Amino acid sequence: MLLEGNRCMGFELNDRVMALNVQLESFMDKHIYPREHDWHEWCLDQDKLWTTPPWYDELRALAKEEGLWNLFLPHEYQPWSPGLTNVEIAPLFETMSKVSWAQSVFNCNAPDRGNMEVLAKYGTEAQQKEWLEPLLAGEIRSAYAMTEPQVASSDATNMELEIKRDGDEYVLNGRKWWTTGAVNPRCKVMLVMGKSNPENPRHRQHSTILVPRDTPGIKLVRELRVFDSLHSPAGEAELLFEDVRVPVTNMIKGEGCGFEIAQGRLGPGRFQYAMGFVGMAQRCLELMCSRVEERVAFGEPLIKKTSVQHEIARCRCDIEQARLLTLHAAHVMDTQGMTAARPLISMVKIVAPQMAQQVADRAMQVFGGMGVCQDTMIPEVFMLARFCRIADGPDEVHMSQLGKMTVREINDG
Repeated sequence: MLLEGNRCMGFELNDRVMALNVQLESFMDKHIYPREHDWHEWCLDQDKLWTTPPWYDELRALAKEEGLWNLFLPHEYQPWSPGLTNVEIAPLFETMSKVSWAQSVFNCNAPDRGNMEVLAKYGTEAQQKEWLEPLLAGEIRSAYAMTEPQVASSDATNMELEIKRDGDEYVLNGRKWWTTGAVNPRCKVMLVMGKSNPENPRHRQHSTILVPRDTPGIKLVRELRVFDSLHSPAGEAELLFEDVRVPVTNMIKGEGCGFEIAQGRLGPGRFQYAMGFVGMAQRCLELMCSRVEERVAFGEPLIKKTSVQHEIARCRCDIEQARLLTLHAAHVMDTQGMTAARPLISMVKIVAPQMAQQVADRAMQVFGGMGVCQDTMIPEVFMLARFCRIADGPDEVHMSQLGKMTVREINDG
């Protein structure tokens, strides 16, 4: 539905992108969809927490061999990028996101992809060699520690974790939570945001520093549950940092650059996961369309019910609108840069998760009991969409920013 000829809803796509998407679709059909149930059962098994099935690494190796690897890095990140624009990346993200865990098979999952973008953009040569290269190779995983339990983390300038220089080291003290991926034993490094320069202006007080996961002084306080799910194998961690020491060479870009790095990391990430939600919602719609022809109620298939027809129509409208908005954001990012795309980035962050949540809710209603159990991916889409209306900046923050930007744009001409 997304790709028509060599166009992506009005945006031109070259032959390479068309071929990559066909290749991705084939990979999903052969290797991902048939293993959805196995993956779900594995992740729910309490004896297998924080691990992956034996076939998972085999799929990653196969994806890498087929060139379906690190597709998220836009062309400005060469030599590590496959050379695609954001518009060209978009349909690929939609396809690979039709199963939530599939992104990681292609090494395109959060938080790793955002951390790789940070290291590619801001990291020193030594930092890139030590951490970026093994991340790109899929040899290790990472985490991004920003949110804190004791402050409103929707305002990034509130972060209180202390980063204090002591000779040739920085010492970290504080607490973080909702640190995605930090529970997984494959996580080897974290990008930690904290306050290093309290005397500076508000947006220059924080820094981002690389902290190996096994550094002494890091305590796993608990594994957080999302709607009572542990999110295995990645996990959501609450962490305590007590006199955690790392060398000064682990500082990314420099002291006081944490807010800049956070903005640079989260902007592209919001476009990517917006397109991911388009993919998840499209899958929910596809499942609905199959269900309504197969399921019979009161003597006729569900598709004969006017109310069901309307729900499917609403889903298609909502998905197409979110898709076009996200593609427009990608186009502006490619042609005018991140500053010009800021309003659109806020729009897709607001629109895409809400859209996916609504589509999943309608799909649940059509499926009935089956729609709220483990037999489909619909409940997971609903949960992720609702969760991401808070993660990476809640709806209210983006709506406030967008409202202020809109008034300035209109009133200033």
